[in-house]
Amino acid sequence: MKPIYATSVELGGKGVLLRGASASGKSDLALRLLDRGARLIADDQTCLVAAPETLLLTAPAAIIGKLEVRGIGIVDVDPAQDVPLCLVVDLVAPADVERLPDDALWAVELDGRRFTAPLIRLAPFEASAAAKLALALDRMGSPASAAVLRPRAEATHGV
Repeated sequence: MKPIYATSVELGGKGVLLRGASASGKSDLALRLLDRGARLIADDQTCLVAAPETLLLTAPAAIIGKLEVRGIGIVDVDPAQDVPLCLVVDLVAPADVERLPDDALWAVELDGRRFTAPLIRLAPFEASAAAKLALALDRMGSPASAAVLRPRAEATHGV
């Protein structure tokens, strides 16, 4: 299990990891996604768990079902747990979102394996951010894939 600084939600059985600096809009976008039928996995800290063929998202025990809503406080929500990661979203300023981005992958090493998932960049405070995320998830949201890491001496070139 690997804890990371990110908020995560489940939408249609698919896990989405929202990454960004403090006050970048992770919890705000998560709240708007909850309004669209998503379920919170974790707010501000998500645990990555290596499963046999994919990466699962879960919450640390202390924050399961808790969402910080700026101006309101900590609220209780119906949580989801152990959801396959299908999309990673980096939250950025509007000027940093490419109009026609190339396909990108996010990667992490955990338990001797390298997991990859599609990566997009969104401006979280745009009115269309939740809709754009849902479109991206429908378009490229397959569960994160795993590859076994081999020591450098055993690795084959061109693979």
